Amino acid sequence: MIISLSLLSLVGAGEGHRAWAHGVQIEYQATQAYEIQAAYDTGTPMADAQVAVYSPDEPSEPWLTGTTDAQGRFVFSPTTPGNWEVQIRQAGHGDILVIPVGDGGAGSASGSSNSYTPLQTGLMIGSVLWGCIGTALFFSRSIKR
Repeated sequence: MIISLSLLSLVGAGEGHRAWAHGVQIEYQATQAYEIQAAYDTGTPMADAQVAVYSPDEPSEPWLTGTTDAQGRFVFSPTTPGNWEVQIRQAGHGDILVIPVGDGGAGSASGSSNSYTPLQTGLMIGSVLWGCIGTALFFSRSIKR
């Protein structure tokens, strides 16, 4: 498996793309197959993470399942054009990456990135505002003395 991953990574020089998730960074590179790179926010690879690949023809049943290698890599070759979904999970962390595959196969790839949920955005804005208010109150207290 490791030898085939090395050989597949040498074939072609596709452009890498990223997707962000809660505590996870997942990348893929288009070659004759798709090489997916999964890592935590710290950069630590998601070694032995569970992977499920869903084809556009049958999105409810996994087309392929497996695990990432020690470097957090997983390789698969799509058979039909369409939006392929790759789900990677480990220890409560994970994400779903959608890889659009054109008629030309693996060569026509573009990445997609997940944005923050409205709850996450609101929490971040509230935290920044609360920090600004707290800082202003702290400094106004020392001016009065």
